[in-house]
Amino acid sequence: MTRLTARALVAVVFWPSLFFFWFLGPFVLFLLSTTSSEVCPRLETRAEFLAAANGTLPMLIMQTLIYAVPVVCLVLWNRLSPEPAQARHIAICIKLFAVAAVIGAVWDYGSSLICDGYGQAFFSTAWRMTSYLPIFSLLVNIPLYVLVFSLGRAYSTRDDVTEDGVIHPSRDNS
Repeated sequence: MTRLTARALVAVVFWPSLFFFWFLGPFVLFLLSTTSSEVCPRLETRAEFLAAANGTLPMLIMQTLIYAVPVVCLVLWNRLSPEPAQARHIAICIKLFAVAAVIGAVWDYGSSLICDGYGQAFFSTAWRMTSYLPIFSLLVNIPLYVLVFSLGRAYSTRDDVTEDGVIHPSRDNS
């Protein structure tokens, strides 16, 4: 019964964090992490642009740590009831998450450097190319979201309930 309780507690953390952090959070944190358009016209030197972009780094680190909560929940679920097939999927989730975090950080940092298009040509065109990173981010995040959601659903479903809804108390949940 202890494992069932622990799995339920992980589910209580997993589902709200998945919804609020992964589905709603990107909009809020992106707005907070980039240099606002009111500040952009006041930035005149390369050092000011760099200082504004570097000011976003703590927000990017916090954002990545917050986004890691659902993946950490999957790892905890796997520790509570290890299954080799799901462990491989969790490893894929961790790799996709790492790629998505790097792409997201470069995108947020790069958009701060170019100041949402209002900036001057202080930095190389490579930073302007970061405006294309959301396309790559979608290509990584869509399979990540689907995989994390399906793993979360599999882990948060009780083992002692069959597909027809019948509860089998003889299965060991401890």
